[in-house]
Amino acid sequence: MIDRAAMLAAADGAEVRFDEPLSRHTTFRVGGPADAIVWPTTVAGVGAVLRLCAARGWPCRALGEGSNLLVRDGGFRGVLLATTHLRTLEREGPHGVRVGAGVPTGHLLLTATTWELGGLEFLAGIPGSVGGGIVMNAGTPEGELKDVVAEVVTVLSDGGRRVRDGAACGFGYRRSALLAGEIVVEARLALTPRPRAAIEAATQAVREQRRAKEPHGVASAGSVFRNPTGDYAGRLLEQCGLKGRRVGEAEVSPVHANWIVNHGHARAADILQLIEACREAVAVRFGVTLELEIKVVGEEP
Repeated sequence: MIDRAAMLAAADGAEVRFDEPLSRHTTFRVGGPADAIVWPTTVAGVGAVLRLCAARGWPCRALGEGSNLLVRDGGFRGVLLATTHLRTLEREGPHGVRVGAGVPTGHLLLTATTWELGGLEFLAGIPGSVGGGIVMNAGTPEGELKDVVAEVVTVLSDGGRRVRDGAACGFGYRRSALLAGEIVVEARLALTPRPRAAIEAATQAVREQRRAKEPHGVASAGSVFRNPTGDYAGRLLEQCGLKGRRVGEAEVSPVHANWIVNHGHARAADILQLIEACREAVAVRFGVTLELEIKVVGEEP
């Protein structure tokens, strides 16, 4: 049980919500309540919340834009530390950018474009915020965040800061070696000067490519599974005839088989049932075990 008075004291004026439905904070639009969500506005505020959680034994994890997250219907027992108010965005020298974890990836791309700094064009159409993008090394075949991250600043469970250069973050395909108990608060990026018109043209090409292949106007979390080595999860799922498979109001998208969409009133349990059906079908037909790209957290009801 969360001690509300202690939580409010540690938050020191930052917004706190108790028993907050996570369907309001994830792009899947599903998920039961979190015991508490806190929105610190400073790195020191992040440290204060983490120290309290460590001292009381409360589970704590980061919450960004919720674009890569599936929360079970029973909700999250513990504290979610929302990084969306960490919005630092500054240019440093001719090539560098300092960016807070809560800056949306689209806003980062737009600002870098106005500064005529290239290297982020692959972010066009990728939802979420910088912190979550770094943890999962967000990207496309055109590029990944590991290509531009020079330094990452995190806060540990004892409230202390840790600074790593990009090479020490252990970036791989849709993953990093950042510890589960630390929260990304800031990064420094090394970009490449490029004319604004060239950046905009490349960005538009990426957006058009994504629009042609991905569903729009429905709640989802993007790609559900990582691509297996040398192949595409979407191809395997489509070959298994899974496009259009439904459980309740959750559906394997008819547009892209590696997307599951919520048509309005799906439950997390419906989405999880579809995930298992997809995994089983691909394993039986191709002998391939699909790994999740999205994060699944929380409790069963």
